[in-house]
Amino acid sequence: MLYHTNGLPYRAALLTITKNNELVDAVTEKSESFKSRIKELILDYFGTKGVGLADFAVNLVVAFLILIIGLKAVKYLVRVVRKIFVKSRMDPTLQTFLLSFMSISLKILVIFMAVSKIGVGASSIVALLGSAGLAVGLSLQGSLGNIAGGVILLLIKPFEVGDYIMEESTGKEGTVEAIGMIYTKLLTLDNKAVMVPNGNLANSSITNYTHQEKRIVDLKIGVSYDTDIDKVKEILMKIVMDEKHLVPGEPIKIFINDYLDSSIQMGLRYTVVTAEYWTSRWYVLERIKKEFEKNGIVIPFNQLDVHMVK
Repeated sequence: MLYHTNGLPYRAALLTITKNNELVDAVTEKSESFKSRIKELILDYFGTKGVGLADFAVNLVVAFLILIIGLKAVKYLVRVVRKIFVKSRMDPTLQTFLLSFMSISLKILVIFMAVSKIGVGASSIVALLGSAGLAVGLSLQGSLGNIAGGVILLLIKPFEVGDYIMEESTGKEGTVEAIGMIYTKLLTLDNKAVMVPNGNLANSSITNYTHQEKRIVDLKIGVSYDTDIDKVKEILMKIVMDEKHLVPGEPIKIFINDYLDSSIQMGLRYTVVTAEYWTSRWYVLERIKKEFEKNGIVIPFNQLDVHMVK
């Protein structure tokens, strides 16, 4: 009986492994032969003085090969990981950040390996990178804080692209169009683009108006003290029941909210689909004005009487 490995018969798989081993051995043999040939050419030209130069030239060639092969391997690995992220349905913005971070980190590792091969000490490289990192960190302190804020936003996800949010510290609000590494782009209701630093969003309170599927419309309407309250409740209930975006099964609340100086403040609360919140609010407010006028219900407003003394 033939057993299968990755869809291939056992013997075929064994033959494939054997061929791969032979290929690796051949490449290794060719590489050693190539290195020996370089040494021979340099020694023939420079004599005994070329021993150190020959070793350096071989290490330089090996470092160059490490650099070329390593960068190609990083590119291939990033492509494979990107496919895995796409299949896992990871957030596109988080994908971009993680793939960029992985690519940069692996490329630095490849360069580190190549430079070490030509005789540069690892401690010297680490010290150089540390000094450069410190200088860049001090000069880009604010930007690094925003990058860290972007990472926090991508991991915690207090909002997503398409949500309508408000940043409490500055009052900036709008629909999230893009979450970048440094800034989050918001579109206001009048179609202005607002760029909010991620550091601000990560360190302040955020109100997400569209996070829930349902939202309560909360209205306050003033009526005069001589108005029939039962009649007002009846009219408001009829208006809300005619609202096509009303969520079935959710309670409708009509009540006296407060007694003001010149009016009784009525409260009206009902639930609609979040995407239709403003449409419903505007519709109901307009209907209230029209129905109150039809039924002779007065909405009080502040008035100023001026008396002229002759």
